[in-house]
Order: sequence, then C-alpha cells, then structure tokens
Amino acid sequence: MSKTILLTASALLALAVIIGAFGAHGLKAKLSDDLMQVYKTGVEYHFYHALGLLLIGALSIHMPSPLISWSAICLTAGIVIFSGSLYVLSITGIKWLGAITPLGGLSFIAGWILLFVAVWKKLPAS
Repeated sequence: MSKTILLTASALLALAVIIGAFGAHGLKAKLSDDLMQVYKTGVEYHFYHALGLLLIGALSIHMPSPLISWSAICLTAGIVIFSGSLYVLSITGIKWLGAITPLGGLSFIAGWILLFVAVWKKLPAS
C-alpha cells in the first residue's frame, strides 16, 4: 500500500501545481475576486493534504497499518470532495456545490484522526 500512497501523493501534488498555475494564469481575469479566493482555498487545501499524504506514505513504509491506509484514503477523498467542489464551484458558479464541501472537510478530519490512532497504537510511549 505504501507505493500506492506515495504514487497517489506525487500525482496529486503535480496536479495541485497544474491547477494552481491554471488558476493564476488562466482564470484570474475570468473570475471575480470572491470566486478566485474560493479557487485558491481549494488549491491551498489540495497542497496541504497531498503533502500530508506524502508523509503518510513514507510513514506507512516503516509502520504498516490498516488505519494508516484508511487515513490515506480519507485524505485522498477529502482532496477530491473538498478541493474538487471548490474548483467546480468557482469555475461554474454552481452554488449548491458548497453544500458538499464540508464532506471533504470531514474526510480530512477523519484521515488525521485515523493517523493519530494508528501512531498511538503502534508506537511505544516515550
């Protein structure tokens, strides 16, 4: 699973750069300031959580655990749902997409909690 997590993280990080550059160069003149800020928030959270996914992939090499795998799945789902909904909302203006964005946020939270539990269970107290 470590290889899959690391490959997914790498692909998502490359995609974050592409999407960020597209927003900065291709959308800046087309989106209102408010919608551009929504887009930037999507890119920001995309980067943070893809970097977290990279960390989880590295950690999973030394500490394999189903909880760590589920943590990676939750962060990936969070990027797709949270950032993806913000990208589509900002480009299309479809406001109801904002209603699903919190589900992505919950996926992020679940992913970090699962990582916490995995580390808590696997590593001895120091």
